[in-house]
Amino acid sequence: MNAILILGGTGEGRELAALLHHAGIEVITSLAGRVAQPRLPVGAVRIGGFGQYAGGDGVRGLTDWLRENGVRAVVDATHPFAATITGHAAEATGRAGVALLRLRRPTWDPADFPGGDRWHRVATIDAAAHCVSRLTHAGRRRVLLTTGRQDASAFAGIDTASFLIRVVDAPTGPLPPHHQILRSRGPYDADSERHLLTENRIDVLVTKNSGGALTRAKLDVAGPLGIDVVMVDRPAEPPIETVVDTAADAFTWCAEVVR
Repeated sequence: MNAILILGGTGEGRELAALLHHAGIEVITSLAGRVAQPRLPVGAVRIGGFGQYAGGDGVRGLTDWLRENGVRAVVDATHPFAATITGHAAEATGRAGVALLRLRRPTWDPADFPGGDRWHRVATIDAAAHCVSRLTHAGRRRVLLTTGRQDASAFAGIDTASFLIRVVDAPTGPLPPHHQILRSRGPYDADSERHLLTENRIDVLVTKNSGGALTRAKLDVAGPLGIDVVMVDRPAEPPIETVVDTAADAFTWCAEVVR
């Protein structure tokens, strides 16, 4: 097999899969399966983690899968906060002797946004919850939470604020006593985000530094509205030799690998 395996789940991953498919390069996209109805890319798709092949050991499972399926190269196009699979990909491709590319969108920089001086940068979700608690005690009482359903429970102990929790799939863990769930999927534009923030009188926006254009509109409008932004920094990733930030550059690399 001369296939490219994309570890996907992002817009960049879907864009790359389309470029490879239309160029006649065999492509398989692997999705973690955390979203009930994911946006599927073109080409072959597998859903679920690799640990099922090795008793829960994701690295060994991915290594075995790469060897058994004769994959030529792997493109890690997972979300910037999917640190576990990025670490597994780096280790598994090294064991299997398979080329690895990291497709990672650039981070958002507060200097590029109006009101960027109102950003409160934190290292973890727990630190974000602590920051929100401090801000709400200072009178910032209405919070838009956009960190994803798996992180909403970190804010469950905050009873001094009212949360609007925007998610694709509903959270399953404990939630703040005062909350409303908004099920929605991007992309979002500035007009709709401005309406959402003003209509709900939002004081604080909590988000992760995902980067990219899909969800940046909320940051474009938050500053001029005087909204504090609690921004969770990305987790550290293992050193990877080749990193690009566009699907076009990833396609060029893939084409060279399979040539």
